[in-house]
Amino acid sequence: MTNIPASKAVAEQVAATLRDRIVKGELAPFDRIVERRLSAELNVSRTPIREALKLLEADGLIEITLHRGAIVSEYRPEEAFLLFDVIALLESLAARRVCENITAETLQRLEDFHGEMLDHHRAGRTNDYFDINTIIHDYIVESSSHSVLIATHERLVIRARRGRFLAILNPDRLTQAVSEHEDLMQAFRDMDPDAAARVWETHLRHTGETVANVLSDQADS
Repeated sequence: MTNIPASKAVAEQVAATLRDRIVKGELAPFDRIVERRLSAELNVSRTPIREALKLLEADGLIEITLHRGAIVSEYRPEEAFLLFDVIALLESLAARRVCENITAETLQRLEDFHGEMLDHHRAGRTNDYFDINTIIHDYIVESSSHSVLIATHERLVIRARRGRFLAILNPDRLTQAVSEHEDLMQAFRDMDPDAAARVWETHLRHTGETVANVLSDQADS
């Protein structure tokens, strides 16, 4: 019995590693994930690898077929657009709720995250920028204290996160996104829920549009 939690934890760690690779494009659509090779690379048995792949299949990040095994799912422009259409509304509502009830402690956490994000942006550290950007988005959702919103967002955001990374690879969009983050912070400082909601919905919709365009260009090339 004592091995069950340990095995589950290993599977979740493997799943987290693979999610990160898929989100950041290290594993591209239609790439195969070979259990034997992954087991040797990560130095874990095949059992947690298989459990991790089931988790990724449930996330919609991979497909498991009888003949080819685990394959990274395609990410279509229309899927990205529809995902961000919903996520824009969810995160906009989260920003509004946070702003309506913001405390000095929450604002300071957001200021710290924002400052770190700007440092990574100025230094050109793309992966670090993406990671802290993700933390900011998730922190706003979690701080909304809206249980239905949080649960719904969690089900959708894993697939959408692949799009956020694609979007920041576009220099013009990255500059625009940083400006939108600053606008959100100003809304929080001013305790203006309407502005916070408006800025954040626009931010997410711009991201969705950029991702859909990037995916369309990739399909045409």
